Formats: sequence, C-alpha cells, structure tokens
Amino acid sequence: MESPKIFALVDYEDVYVQPLLLSAVQAQLPSDLLVLIKDVSELPSPACRLLQWRQYESIDFDHLMQHSTSSLANSHIIRKALIRKHYLSATVSHWLTKNPKSLLKDHVQPSVEFEVDYAEFLDDALVEAYELKESWARNESLSEDDESREWWILKPGMSDRGQGIRLFSSEEELQEIFEEWDPPSDDEDEGAQSNDEHINGLGEKQDDSSDGVIASQLRHFIVQPYIQSPLLLPEPHPSAGRKFHIRTYVVAFGALKVFVYKPMLALFGGPTYADPCTATSPNDELSSHLTNTCLQTGEREGSVHAFWSLPTSISGVRAQDWKEDVFDQICAVTGEVFEAAARSMGIHFQPLPNAFEIYGVDFLVDSRGTAWLLEINAFPDFAQTGNDLQSLVQDLFQEVVAKTMRPFFGLPEGKKEEELFPLRQVLDIDLGRK
Repeated sequence: MESPKIFALVDYEDVYVQPLLLSAVQAQLPSDLLVLIKDVSELPSPACRLLQWRQYESIDFDHLMQHSTSSLANSHIIRKALIRKHYLSATVSHWLTKNPKSLLKDHVQPSVEFEVDYAEFLDDALVEAYELKESWARNESLSEDDESREWWILKPGMSDRGQGIRLFSSEEELQEIFEEWDPPSDDEDEGAQSNDEHINGLGEKQDDSSDGVIASQLRHFIVQPYIQSPLLLPEPHPSAGRKFHIRTYVVAFGALKVFVYKPMLALFGGPTYADPCTATSPNDELSSHLTNTCLQTGEREGSVHAFWSLPTSISGVRAQDWKEDVFDQICAVTGEVFEAAARSMGIHFQPLPNAFEIYGVDFLVDSRGTAWLLEINAFPDFAQTGNDLQSLVQDLFQEVVAKTMRPFFGLPEGKKEEELFPLRQVLDIDLGRK
C-alpha cells in the first residue's frame, strides 16, 4: 500500500532562512512522498499529513489544533514563560521555591521585577525591592570607580535587540534613566505629534538618532546583578578582550522533548570590554557591554565565531577544556529551565504534541567558566550567522527534520553519514498531552 503524501507549507518570509529550510526538508523527507504547497486550502483533505514551517503569525493554528495526529507546525502557541524576560524570571523564581537545590540558582542571576509607567512612580514600584536597596546602601560608602561597587542591569521585559538595556549602581542613576524615558509634557511638545506617533511597537523612538524608549509603552522591567567579570579571550585571538555571549540553538518537540544543538555561536561586542566602574558614563558606552550583533554597524567580521573554534584552554578558568565544560552546563541548565516552565508555569508554556520550535538561548560565561542563562528567544535571527557559518544553520534544520518531522510522520529517524547527530537530548518528560 502506498504511503500517504506529506504536504509541506514552507514559507518563512526570510531570504536567508527560506532556501535552507527547503533544502533540509527536501533532503530528509522522501521525494516520492513530499508535496510542496503554498496554502492549507490546497490539501486534498484536512486530515492529510501536513507540515507548516512559517512565521508565527502565518501558522494556521486552528488546523494544527484540530488535526493533532497528522498536522505539525514549527511553533508552540503559548511560551511566554520562556521568551518574555519578566515571565522567565517568574519561572525560575517559582521553580526555585519548590526546588531550592535546583542548579538554576547557580546559573541564573536573581531578578527584581517591577512595573512602572512614569519615573514619578518608580519609588512605589520598588517598595519591596529589598535586594536592590541593600546593594545601594553598600555602594553608598564606595567611590564611583571602586571595583567592589555593585552594578545592576535593567532590562525591559518585552523588548528585544538590546533595546532599553541600561546599567546602574545607585537609586539616583536608575531614576535618571526613567526620567530620560518619560514622554515630553504637553507644554514641552506643543504642536508636535502625539506621543504614540513618536514610538514604534517596541517603544522605540522613531528618531533613528536615539535608542531611547518610552517607559509607559514597555511597563514591565527586571533588574539583575550585572556580571562584571565576563570571560575574555586572550591574545592573539582576533576578538581578544571583547565581551561575548554564546548563542545556543535549542529544539523543543512535542510535550516534551528538548534538544541542544552542539554547534554554537560566540557573538562578540564591538570595542574592548571595560568594567563599568572605570567608565565616566557606562550607558554612553554600552557597545562594550552589549553583545547583540544587531547593535553593531558595518560588517560582522570579528563579531561572530563558531564557539568550538575558540581557544581550548584559558588561564584562570577551572576546567582544562572549558568549552566542553560550558557545553555540559548549558545542556543541564536548558533541560532544567524548560522543565521548570512546563511544570510550574503551565498557563504560560503549553507545549503541543504536534509542534516543535527552535529557540535561540543566550548564555554568558564569567571569568571562572560558569555559564549564566541570559534569555530565551523565539524565532531567533539565523542570519546573524552570516555566510561563512551558514552550514551550521543548514545542518541544524536537517537535524530538526530528521529528529522531529520524520518520526512524527511515521518515518524512521533520519541518518547522517559523517557523524552522529549533534543534537543532545536534555529533557524527556510526559506532560500527558496527546
């Protein structure tokens, strides 16, 4: 009996990603079964086997939910517990309350969450921010350039691309940040456009010369202790002395298996890193602290490296091969945080048995070799990999098809001739969703 066709609607709306997805699907799914379509309406029957690999807003979730055994899509519907900074903070906090010995306490910086619309209400928002106030009190006796001064990082809960991130070490500095974000008063802005016309969907000012935000448009914020001693590569590495973070690709499938992709990226900041204590105004020199490639101008040369190409040993790091040690930490933390979201934040993370998703998970390694979870991104920017490392993304997509799609559609798991799969499974739990 002939196997039923597999219809694939692959439309990622990204010129970098689209050809890589098509290549992966065509390489891993049998050509005699695969049928590429452009719309769900082209299915001969709603019950046909269907793959949707599209942007979140374009996925036909109604069809996905109604055909749980034959339809597969590349995103879960609800995953705020992971991808929104203030929700992720709550996820970790709830999990640690129930599991105080969890490894997350040693790999996620504690957070203070608050909501504020305007600078004048900041005091009220921080009434119960005891950790923050205790830190400010300790800093009062220290000079601004004292290396023991404690710094904090402010992150809007729902922004991305580094928007709105600031550093501070005192109540006055935090207050000044929010005062800068207050919209102009009616008296100051007579005859100008309305406040809403000055911002875009992320709360960014439309004026390209400013990276300011309007606090009332973001509202949710977290602050965390700033890691002042990041791991820096020594000479003669071309990016020596520049801060970097690790971009890890994580695949969540069904309800719930989680895999970490071993090939990772090291994304470097622009100028040489400088401790915030040594800067006159750290927020005027954020480019040395923020490693988002989207914030850098010009070519990405020197900003994006394959993680496993970095030096194997670095003086001062505990592990002899720090990269293997960091990868093991990343795998353990990733499995734990996804389980935390699934088990303690079920309202805000609802894995579907017929969905998979690729997340971009960011880690910062400190000077001792400890990997700290920074954030989790849905629909990560694969194009930041660039042309030189495009094969890393291409292979990832093939692994995803082989590990998730083939088994879902009743085909044996795909194989690669040259090596074992570089997807390491870090979680396998049954949430009882069929």
